[in-house]
Amino acid sequence: MNESDIFVSILIVSWVEFLWELYLSLRQHKVYTKTTSIPSALQDAISEETFSKSRLYALDKSNYSIFKSIYAMIIGTATLWFFVIFHIWQQSKAILALVNITEGEMKISAVFIILMFTLNVIISLPLSIYETFVLEEKHGFNKQTAWFFIKDKIKSFIVSTVIMVPLVCGTIYIVKAGGDYFFVYMWLFSMVTLLFLMTVYPDYIAPLFDKYTPLPEGELKTKIEELAASVNFPLYKLYLVEGSKRSVHSNAYFYGFFKNKRIVLFDTLLKSHSKDGEKGCDTEEILAILAHELGHWKFNHVTKNIVIMQLNLFLQFFAFGLLFKYPQLYRAFGFTDEQPVIIGIVIVMLFVFSPYNSIMALFLTILSRKFEFQADGFAKTLGKSESLRQALIKLNQDNLSFPVYDWLFSAWHHSHPPLLQRLEYLKKED
Repeated sequence: MNESDIFVSILIVSWVEFLWELYLSLRQHKVYTKTTSIPSALQDAISEETFSKSRLYALDKSNYSIFKSIYAMIIGTATLWFFVIFHIWQQSKAILALVNITEGEMKISAVFIILMFTLNVIISLPLSIYETFVLEEKHGFNKQTAWFFIKDKIKSFIVSTVIMVPLVCGTIYIVKAGGDYFFVYMWLFSMVTLLFLMTVYPDYIAPLFDKYTPLPEGELKTKIEELAASVNFPLYKLYLVEGSKRSVHSNAYFYGFFKNKRIVLFDTLLKSHSKDGEKGCDTEEILAILAHELGHWKFNHVTKNIVIMQLNLFLQFFAFGLLFKYPQLYRAFGFTDEQPVIIGIVIVMLFVFSPYNSIMALFLTILSRKFEFQADGFAKTLGKSESLRQALIKLNQDNLSFPVYDWLFSAWHHSHPPLLQRLEYLKKED
């Protein structure tokens, strides 16, 4: 297979994937357009006004999503057609020459990563501004000021660069020095890196973007501690994150290894932190949500996902070890005289593995939905079924989530079962 065949194949695959995603989006958009009445299961739970607002929000998001996908496809096609990756690599060399730094693959790769990040920010910034200050603002969700938004983007860029540049340099070193079995060392390096980032992110990186404070003493904290103790969950700390400065969307999660588990609640989740007292959940509903999250812990869902991800990475690194030396792959992207490791990683992992990644994503989506039902089942065993039903309905209302979905769109995209399916499951008698 020569470089022309590889180039054409990659272009065709990318367009097939785009058209498939566009087809699914149009199917779902049709649902938003035609569904004008509240589903019977929610007749007594959602008002006509809230349903109408959620439908309009869904239509606006759908229009934006379709435009965004077309925009991304045009940019992606142009990137391939005009050998943008090759030109950025050449520009990286030119920058090093300007500052009289001796060329070396690691140095060029470091500059290449920074330039790629910069280009990505420039390309995505108009869409990000529109989504935050037009779409989310229109429907009452955005709480960011312009200065907050700018600081967020700058911090995100710096953190991403500080993390990625050393990782890329470390990976290049492993490929160069690892011999025939470098992919094994590459995999071990990625696994250690993942565990390290999972450890430091909540305590050192996340607080750079949002304010985390211990959950105040009171009924909610006491009952959460009692719930955790009842299932032997090794709760170490309870945090409240000030998400309301960013958005009124709400969330809750836990993290940590072994006996150092932390539970994090977004302030937007708590009714007591709602300015009008109408949004958010009460204590019993929050306990039900956490009972669901504890179900993920009980069934080791996080560990299972990590194992699956690591096995998948090992397979991809093994394939990369077989493919990355083929000069035709590099020539297809304009690299006729050299084969940089970082370019090989981009080509193999992002383009060659694209169909496999789509299939793997579908598998993980199906598995995730199964895990969600298991976690709901665990909440049911703790007697939280009705409270969880009420919490899901409230979250659906607060976030203006549209409750009706096209079955194929949902099956492909939703890692969480749609609201109606979860309500039906929680209502069933075991």
